[in-house]
Amino acid sequence: MVYIVSEIGVNWNGDLQLLENMIKKSKEIGCNAIKFQAFNEQIVKDHPEKETLLKCSITKNNIESINRLAKNNDIEWFCSPMYPEAVDFIEPFVNYFKIREVDGRSLLNNKTTPLLEKVLATNKEIVVSTKDSPIKCDFYSNKKIKWLYCVPKYPCELEDLDFKNIKDFDGYSNHCNNIMASVTAMILGTKILEIHITSDKNKEFFDNNVSFDYNELREFVEMCKIVDKIKR
Repeated sequence: MVYIVSEIGVNWNGDLQLLENMIKKSKEIGCNAIKFQAFNEQIVKDHPEKETLLKCSITKNNIESINRLAKNNDIEWFCSPMYPEAVDFIEPFVNYFKIREVDGRSLLNNKTTPLLEKVLATNKEIVVSTKDSPIKCDFYSNKKIKWLYCVPKYPCELEDLDFKNIKDFDGYSNHCNNIMASVTAMILGTKILEIHITSDKNKEFFDNNVSFDYNELREFVEMCKIVDKIKR
């Protein structure tokens, strides 16, 4: 069965009660893990809704609450640190890290950054999003790194996707509103699927334009089960 990651990201608006429900729904529907983001004021300083965004970030002040909610619902959680210092307070709570597409580009050029160096130094598994095949880069041989095919367009269309090299990747990070994008990746044998989720598409959550609601997520998980049975 494919490993399904519910990307809660910034769609919880800093509301722990809403977050608890999103975690419960993710677990109930059949996701294997939930994912968050950790950024600081410098990264979002020019965003018109900076203050609201900062409430959605994993920080030293809320990380124990996040961890408790995940444990109470018996679901794995991990995070995308976007600045090096975040790695220090996240590391004790997670089994692996996520590197977003823009931060992972250096690896394809056989280079690192202070953020990547810090994450690599933890010796924990790392999941990296990238649009281009990583098969020729030196880091491809690193067994601690998992690679997700990702088109960094929010949202992307079916015609933006190119799955011809999907077998070079361990998984797929979805930004397409058409459920067939994720279904196709799953049929082609991807092992990890990262899906943005939202509690309500009628509200103005930040990543709603690339997110599945609970009904869509449930439909997708059921499709995964069907394909899994057919493949056996």
